[in-house]
Amino acid sequence: MVQFTFWDILRNFLGAAQWTVYLSLIAFVGGGIVGLALLVLHLARGAWARRFVAGYVQLFQGTPLLMQLFLAYFGLALFGIDTSPWVSAACALTLHASAYLTEIWRGCVEAVPKGQWEASDSLALSFGEKLRHVILPQASRMAVAPTVGFLVQVVKGTALASVIGFVELTKAGNMIANATFKPLVVYSCLALVYFALCFPISLCARVIERKLNYATRH
Repeated sequence: MVQFTFWDILRNFLGAAQWTVYLSLIAFVGGGIVGLALLVLHLARGAWARRFVAGYVQLFQGTPLLMQLFLAYFGLALFGIDTSPWVSAACALTLHASAYLTEIWRGCVEAVPKGQWEASDSLALSFGEKLRHVILPQASRMAVAPTVGFLVQVVKGTALASVIGFVELTKAGNMIANATFKPLVVYSCLALVYFALCFPISLCARVIERKLNYATRH
């Protein structure tokens, strides 16, 4: 049996952590782009658009992420599409994140006082100008903290990508635990690495929220 020291285990985890970070960033940025497009579609005031966005959000929020990963990896094969674990995980997490970000941002837009919409109407601004110059700048201030906080959920959600063979932190932990027969040490290190990734993000979200609250009061 190969002997692994604590530092050997930690070094392997740090190598796998980069893939967790890459996958998290792709899912978060991709989910943000799709989520913003869905938000604009929802705000277009068409009944069909609102129903479509509501159905999309309910679909991805109402089903487990694990199932979405399975469908993205195994389901596409039924249509003759051969995808890698990396592509499948990125697509599934992007769609999952977009549904949550759409709801977060929709709530922030709806928190903008109705008078701001009426004021922009009185200026004869187009729909795009209302969003760009009046509504979104105000909503974005409220959205920063919850959006940054949601990134923590995306990072932790990447752990489920291990079920389709994507080697990120959790998959690497399982492999190291099987090789070393030291599950307590291995999973303790795994928890520390996840904490090191998520705690700064949570701290950043709290700092941003305090600053925005202070700016609002003053």
